[in-house]
Amino acid sequence: MPRAKVQRKSTSIDMTAMCDVSFLLLTFFILTATARQPDPLKITIPTSTYKIPVPDVDIAKLSIGHGKVFYEVAGQDVKMATLDKMAAQYKIEFTPEERKRFGVIQSFGVPIQSLKQYINLPDEAAREKSGLGTGIPADSTNNQLADWILNSRQAVAELHSEAMRISIRGDAEEEYPTVKKIVDILQKQKINKFSLITSAEGGAQ
Repeated sequence: MPRAKVQRKSTSIDMTAMCDVSFLLLTFFILTATARQPDPLKITIPTSTYKIPVPDVDIAKLSIGHGKVFYEVAGQDVKMATLDKMAAQYKIEFTPEERKRFGVIQSFGVPIQSLKQYINLPDEAAREKSGLGTGIPADSTNNQLADWILNSRQAVAELHSEAMRISIRGDAEEEYPTVKKIVDILQKQKINKFSLITSAEGGAQ
């Protein structure tokens, strides 16, 4: 009895639909992505063997380098609420447009008296060239940094009902007294737990 022949079928698969979906997803990610803002304070962070990711929500970052301190707090709503508290404390009025512009600024390091001028500069490049980035005052007679931290903590607690986490990003060559001054400010507010940002040994930041 002759063997039945199995009909062979083509193994080709139409990938047109898959390519369309891939390009749609690629276009979506490109259009919704935000460019990483340049860091206004150029520092080289120390290396470490630990690899613990730092959370990016409800966190404040202190950047220390060249004797200056820059500050950044995550969340546009938290930034604007913190600005409102600082404005009330220092009796400075910010317009609604200035509040929105401040909400998208990343790290900043200017005295509160120069903040309006800093906010109204067109972009990060202009802010860097302006010479206003002298660092946030953290002296005993003019401790604006302590006020920024305290008001940010209150804003996070009011808006998100959580405790604000803090990380320190210091230059590897920064002198110890500058770092100790920042740690003392945190401890005066009973903040004894914070993260130290480092880069992996033998790798990139």
